[in-house]
Amino acid sequence: MKISTKGRYALRMLTDLALHREEGFVSLKDIAERQNISKKYLEQIVPMLNKSGLLRTNRGNKGGYMMAKKPDEVTVAEVLTATEGSLAPVSCLEFEPNECPMQEKCSTLYIWEGLYKTITEYLSSITVQDIIDRSTNLEGGDYCI
Repeated sequence: MKISTKGRYALRMLTDLALHREEGFVSLKDIAERQNISKKYLEQIVPMLNKSGLLRTNRGNKGGYMMAKKPDEVTVAEVLTATEGSLAPVSCLEFEPNECPMQEKCSTLYIWEGLYKTITEYLSSITVQDIIDRSTNLEGGDYCI
């Protein structure tokens, strides 16, 4: 499994929104400038985050975006699932129950199930707040999200 820029940038966007949540709704232009990400690319990510209930949108003069949940309620797994789709390492694990006709004879299935469980548990254990806490504790004051 490889995480695309879509997933990484979505995580950076939500972390940026969390860091600036006191400002209310934040424009994509401001996020793009702070994160050095194309505004057009962020515009492609917004619908996925909206659909997943991770973003709130406000149109108009004071328009922009804000997180729909508190930073400690949004996990990395949620963000990546919203942007990347399933985190399953093999296609037969993308749906419950596994309906692969080779399931009973698959000698490697336990490997993929274990990997999937480990990935899911690990990414579900990290919240946007954890990212903020860690990044603000890094030495030098400058940090990359």
